[in-house]
Amino acid sequence: MAVGKKTGGRRKGTPNKATARREREIAKGGTTPLEYMLKVMRNPKADNARRDDMAKAAAPYVHPKLASMQHTGRGGGPIQTVDLTNVSEEQLNALEAIFGPLAAGSGDDEGNPGGEGEESG
Repeated sequence: MAVGKKTGGRRKGTPNKATARREREIAKGGTTPLEYMLKVMRNPKADNARRDDMAKAAAPYVHPKLASMQHTGRGGGPIQTVDLTNVSEEQLNALEAIFGPLAAGSGDDEGNPGGEGEESG
């Protein structure tokens, strides 16, 4: 067996026999369920409630759902935060000297000298 390189079999994206057979049968049958739902949804003469129902039913086939993400800290624990509200001016300047170059490239507060969460005026 070749390691790391595919040397035989179907080419990537080629359907297997069962899938190809099913798709041929669907094509012979005329309109697919998705095509029907889209046709009803786009018909301005159809009842609005029915059009809404068709749009809801067809949406998962046209627009994939986005996966949710859980943000966690190191090792899956809570995200660590640091309260800088009671830090002296000297300590803030030292932190700015250390982290300033990192923050300059992010563009998060660009044009907003007030900082995070404050609107620029």
